[in-house]
Formats: sequence, structure tokens, C-alpha cells
Amino acid sequence: MDPDFLVIGAGVAGLRAAIELAEAGTVLVVAKDSLRESSSEYAQGGIAVALSDDDEVWLHEQDTLLAGDGLCDRAAVRTLVEEGPPAIQELIDWGAEFDREGSRLAFTREAAHSRNRILHAHGDSTGREIARTLYHKAASLPNVTFRSFAAITDLLQHDGGVCGAIFGGEAIHARAVLLATGGLGCVFLNSTNPEVATGDGVAMAYRAGAEISDIEFVQFHPTALAVEGAPRFLLSEALRGEGALLKNVQSERFTDELAPRDVVARAIVNEMKRTASPNVFLDLTHRGEAFIRDRFPRIYQTCLRYGVNLGLQPAPVAPAAHYAMGGVRTDLDGRTSLPGLYAAGEVACTGVHGANRLASNSLLEGVVFGRRAGICSAGTPARSAGTNAGAMVPGSPPVRVSAPQLMWDQCGIIRTGEALEQACEELDQAGATVELLIARCALARRESRGAHYRLDYPDKSAGFAKHSVIQKDAGVTFR
Repeated sequence: MDPDFLVIGAGVAGLRAAIELAEAGTVLVVAKDSLRESSSEYAQGGIAVALSDDDEVWLHEQDTLLAGDGLCDRAAVRTLVEEGPPAIQELIDWGAEFDREGSRLAFTREAAHSRNRILHAHGDSTGREIARTLYHKAASLPNVTFRSFAAITDLLQHDGGVCGAIFGGEAIHARAVLLATGGLGCVFLNSTNPEVATGDGVAMAYRAGAEISDIEFVQFHPTALAVEGAPRFLLSEALRGEGALLKNVQSERFTDELAPRDVVARAIVNEMKRTASPNVFLDLTHRGEAFIRDRFPRIYQTCLRYGVNLGLQPAPVAPAAHYAMGGVRTDLDGRTSLPGLYAAGEVACTGVHGANRLASNSLLEGVVFGRRAGICSAGTPARSAGTNAGAMVPGSPPVRVSAPQLMWDQCGIIRTGEALEQACEELDQAGATVELLIARCALARRESRGAHYRLDYPDKSAGFAKHSVIQKDAGVTFR
């Protein structure tokens, strides 16, 4: 099947793009392993939007810029916050069921937000509800079809542009390819992401020659469940927004729970080192079991399954890789540096998150920029009849190489030049594409900013108030 438009990824960004593309031609949405397995499904806390009575779009913009630590693209932030409210209303019109207090939408607060602006659904299943809504909308359109593949390997190219992709040996051609493959958290040993989040979209785009930007900025969520034998299940920041306290093994508070995520994550790492403990504790017991069970049903039941009753005992937690601020470099309409290739959602880098994503802006980014990328890519002209025959894959099919322990130890929450140099050497020899991109850009950024922290360069530098850009067969530049 050769559709007009190929969307790789079936999370919020990919589905929202597919809905727009369906008006312009046939759309094939493909995903790795399972159509319903994406980071969107795991997004618990909510979606940030300036819709409450005491909020303003400019306040949301200001909070996003502050969290981004001097590296946000202002135009991207303005687009996000201004187009957010109508995007949410559209989701509601399509059947999204956000939590309410009576007839009014219910809002909560998360770290670094100056207002209660986090909408949530079914307590702590917001991403799942938005993905459900968009999937049903997309599936109702006659031009949209879905397929899943065990492996998505590379992009097809012709005359310097992208004209399709290879899926487990099968070539699929299209007028335009839209990457919405999500994140890369699973390149690290500890991650809150689903197993499919291995940075495939970034790797494919890089091998094809696309520009990758800000890939060194990886957000480590401070509070993932740290129980032996349990997955690093995310304990949403919304728990701290509702009053959960961080305590060490002596039951002492040691940090501001609602500080930006990078600050809290480093505070936890330092406290774990100081106390020689494998974790700290998140304590919400003072809110009572009934409240926790009703407000966070999914989190409550998951913790219970692994022997932790949040209503009666603090949960052991530790940081884990969570979100990539960087990715395939795009403009505000999803265009990459390669003709025919577009990107949206976590795989893309519009600059909207800067050096550190503001909590709950990710789902909003997927909806807002997924729509914009869909509209833009719909205008891609049809290719000539000979394009498919002349399409080429950039090099031999890659072998997925993983080095999660090395990435955690040497490219994790606290970095040094010496460790990064060693990581670059080992990753280059191993052929681990995404991992090497992270290490090279982290080594080149000789400062600490947002989620990127280096012990040997602990301060922010005005000379690095630029976006890193790396491209195949080229070094790292800052623009």
C-alpha cells in the first residue's frame, strides 16, 4: 500500500496530524509493535492550558519561558499557549472527558506553574483519554488506515527528499512522511517510558541527513516508583501538586517539591548519595487513602500491585529518564531540513521546551503542533511516477545497539566532560546512533542549563544561549 501520506507513530501528535491529512488524501498511520502503545498512553498528570478564570495566556507563556531556562523559541511558545485553548475545546467537542467540578472543568497545579492550569481526565489517565478521543476521530475518517510493524528501520529518499519508509523489509512510498515516533527515554537504564521509546524517529531522520537539535536536553522525572521487580512507573508531579512531600530515609524533607524538575531530580540524587540510599520517599499519606484512591486511581492501584499502599505508607522513588526536549529540528509547521519529511510531538524540536519542559506542556505540544504539521504536510505536492522506482535507503539497514547502563552512568542527570568523552568513544565504536548524538551534544555544551547539568561547567554561559544542531557527517554547531 502506497498512501498519499505516511504518519509514523500513533500517539497524540501522529493521530492529530492524521485527522488533518485525511482531508487531502489517503493516510496510513503506522506504529511499532502496537497501535495503542505510546508515551501518550502513559501521560498521567494532565495537559496545561490557560482556560481557568484566574489564568491568562501570557502567564502560561511566561511560565514556559522561565522553565526553558533561556533557550525557548519565543514564537513556538506563543503558538503553543495561544492555540492551546481552542485545541482543548476541539477535543471536548470530539468527546474528550476531562474531570470536572460540577459543570466546570477541574484544574490542578504542577511544578513551576503560577496558576492552576492542569486539566486531567479520570484522575490520572489524561494522555490515555486524549489518545482515545483522537484515535476514534481518526478511525472514523474513511481515508485513514492503521498498521503496526515489528520494526521500522529507515526512510526512503529521492533527489534529496524523503518519499517513504522501510518497515521490516517492506517499502511504503508516500508524498510526505510525518514522524511522530515519540521519545527516547529507553536508551537510559531507568526510564518511565514504554519499551517502544528508543528514539527510532531521531535515528532515522539523522541517517537520512536531517538536522537534530537540542538532543542533549533530556528531562529526568524526579519521582518514579523504585521497588525491586517493579517497572519505573511514573508517580505524577500532580501528586506533589496535591501536597505530596519528598523525604529522605530519616523522614526529613530536603527540597522544594514544586521546584522545576531538573532541580528536584538533582536534589534527590544528591540526597541519595549523602544518605547512601537507593531511593527517597514520596509521602501523601496526610491526604488520606480515600482522596488518593479517587484522585489518582491508576497510580494508587499500580502502587498497590507492587506492595505500596499510598494511603498508608510513603512510596520509595528515584529519578528516571522521562522526556526529550530535543529531536528532529523543525519549524512551527513541522517542516524538517529535508523536503517531504515532517515531524511533530516529542520526536520533534521546535524549541518550544527550551532546556527544560514545563510540566504538562507535552500533551499540548502534541495536539497543537500535530495539527500544524498535518496541515502543512498536506500541501506536499504529488511526486512524479518515477520517484518510487528511484527511491533509495540511506545506507544499509541499521542494527539497533543499546547501552542503557553506560548512558545512565555517563550521560545521565549529572555529567562531566571526562565521562562524556569516554561515552562518545564507546558509543561510536558500538554504533549506537541516538546515544552518541546525546553524548556528543552534551560534550559540546560546556555549561549547565535546564536539564543539562555538568559538574565541570556548573554555571550557565551566555555564549551557549543557542540551540545545538548536529547533522550526519558534521560536528555540533550552535545557532
